[in-house]
Amino acid sequence: MSDTPQIGQSRPGVIHDLGYRHYDGVRDGTPTIARTLFVTGLRHAYGLGRSGKSKVMPFLLLGMSVLPALIVVGVVVLTGGSALPISYADYTNQTQLLVSLFAAAQAPVLFSRDLRHRSIVLYLARPLAAPVFSMVRWLSLTVAVWLFMAVPTLLLYLGALLAGIDKSDQTTSWLKAVVLQVLLAMMIAGITGLISSVSLRRGFAVVGSVMALIVLTGVITAVQAISADQDAASAATAVGLFSPWSLYNGLANAWDAGVDTFAPVEGAWPLAYALVAVLLVGGCLLGLVARFRKVGSR
Repeated sequence: MSDTPQIGQSRPGVIHDLGYRHYDGVRDGTPTIARTLFVTGLRHAYGLGRSGKSKVMPFLLLGMSVLPALIVVGVVVLTGGSALPISYADYTNQTQLLVSLFAAAQAPVLFSRDLRHRSIVLYLARPLAAPVFSMVRWLSLTVAVWLFMAVPTLLLYLGALLAGIDKSDQTTSWLKAVVLQVLLAMMIAGITGLISSVSLRRGFAVVGSVMALIVLTGVITAVQAISADQDAASAATAVGLFSPWSLYNGLANAWDAGVDTFAPVEGAWPLAYALVAVLLVGGCLLGLVARFRKVGSR
């Protein structure tokens, strides 16, 4: 007789032992996932762990930002200068084009790719929530942008100490620049991250970020110059509230960090500048959380 079960006859179930081991160790939760995601995002911002061509743009821009600092340090050390020709905060301002291009080019790497390839649904699976994902990605980009600004200013600081320039004054000026750079990096990361999370195509995200950081800043600078030329100092100062770079310069001017503006930022204006900067960062973070929460709910 055939061993094939007849119709209506129940077939016994079979259990196959594949030899898999049960995991009885500690299971990592949200903090470990968030830390890993942060480190990965920071590495990817500089092309580390990615293809060779992904490293070209970030390190080329970083090299262009560091080169003038090395030249300044070399001249000061060789000539025995008594002061740096540029302040730490103003050096960041003078390299704002490079900083803006770096942020505009790398923000889509952290925010657009996961949305475009729909891998975001894997990240937002439990236990990682949308607010945590958006905050960690923003923090990765913030640290990446801050490092881009901090490396050349650190070289300037070390060069000043090597040249024997007053240590106390240089340390104070450098620490002021570091604090301002952190705030600026938070604003730039928020703006470029939000734009990149909405524009799934990398090209559109880059163009949008360039418009927000470079074109808008140029327009505001021109308006400030015209207002100052027309003896409208209050108008020149008020216009500075509409760009992260003008906010940075205004706060640096108010804090005596060595940055000149078209009109002095004094009186109640420093508080207004600081408040707008904080609100800008908070608004961008809320926008990022809302964006990824919406995507995660689909």
